[in-house]
Amino acid sequence: MGKIILETKKLTKSYSNGKKKLDVIKNLNLKIDTAEIITIVGESGSGKTTLLNLLGGLDHPDSGELIILGKNILELNNNDISEFRNKDLGFIFQFHHLLPEFTAYENVLMPTLINDDVHDKEIMADELFEYVNLYDRKGHYPSELSGGERLRVAVLRALINRPALILADEPTGNLDADNSKKLMKLFKKINSDFNQTFIITTHNPVVAKIGTRCLKMINGRLRKNNL
Repeated sequence: MGKIILETKKLTKSYSNGKKKLDVIKNLNLKIDTAEIITIVGESGSGKTTLLNLLGGLDHPDSGELIILGKNILELNNNDISEFRNKDLGFIFQFHHLLPEFTAYENVLMPTLINDDVHDKEIMADELFEYVNLYDRKGHYPSELSGGERLRVAVLRALINRPALILADEPTGNLDADNSKKLMKLFKKINSDFNQTFIITTHNPVVAKIGTRCLKMINGRLRKNNL
């Protein structure tokens, strides 16, 4: 077992719909070790994306604790949590969210601008583009890249600050089967080469199988999922 990188204690989140209260996450307890790949499956509307938003500090729970790298990030103020999120967490979404007016290279370096260490990360960015066989495409704009290439660029953007944890929400949702397989192969390679920890939500059973653990969201809680 490796070092615990993330732990939740009785994490709870609900939403109000008129007079009705919808409990999405219910007293959820979770521990994740360094270098694990956790895949989370579940029906649409089961709360997978809500959970990922909570774990990434993009949303706030009603109650509970969220400890990442030994810090209860729910106790941080807005500035500190933004800095923590930028430095220690990486995000990959179903839609790549690359900025169209910037090149692939500039998009990858964007998170480093907040830390004002862009020059220190340029060598690393070059190495990452080589790593995913996109070095000759780094000067291209998102509109000039294929869907698979754009998502690989988004992966590099998530990696550039060497985060402790990468959160990926349905990353293959807009990819065909071939590009989905390539992306999963890349995730496994990154996990192996860099001991990178991933939490991945997915509807795709092929993606779910790459996890060192696969969990299923049922009634606001996570259960072990036997594939």
